[in-house]
Amino acid sequence: MRILGVDPGLTRCGLGVVDSGSARTVTLVDVRVATSPASDDTPARLAQISAVLESVLDQHRPAAVAMERIFARSNVSTIMGTAQVSGIIMLAAERRGLPLVLYTPSEVKAAVTGEGRAGKEQVTFMVQRILGLAEPPRPADAADALAIAIAHAWRGGAAPVGSAATTDAQRRWAEAEKAARRRG
Repeated sequence: MRILGVDPGLTRCGLGVVDSGSARTVTLVDVRVATSPASDDTPARLAQISAVLESVLDQHRPAAVAMERIFARSNVSTIMGTAQVSGIIMLAAERRGLPLVLYTPSEVKAAVTGEGRAGKEQVTFMVQRILGLAEPPRPADAADALAIAIAHAWRGGAAPVGSAATTDAQRRWAEAEKAARRRG
């Protein structure tokens, strides 16, 4: 199953795509970080993030989307930006008929490292090791997005490529594309 993992953020939004196979094998397909300058107005920033997201969805056609759940922080403006980007991700998944699952940071850390309180360095190291990468994914948003996708694959959310679940997601994707073309 192809999974898009998303670490939502208004300044940096991590997008990691992996393929999940049997026996907990996970392969890197793509990773990138969509950025938007803080000097731009929020609608323009959201449009920039959305454009990169749509490109990733169109190019890689994941069967599922996994995203980090928003958690309370002291900075209200950070929470608002993250919530706004999360809404864009949810809307894009819904329009394509893709299942979307939310994971808390501790669920992701526990799945990838075995410890729900692991630090960013440990998560990045394990993502590099699991995916067999020569270099750690940078910045941290990229590693986090890949960790979220891996967590989804390992938490039972993934079905093998070619399974009925994957085929159903691909069918829903094609139907959503046809409906979007009809709407103009």
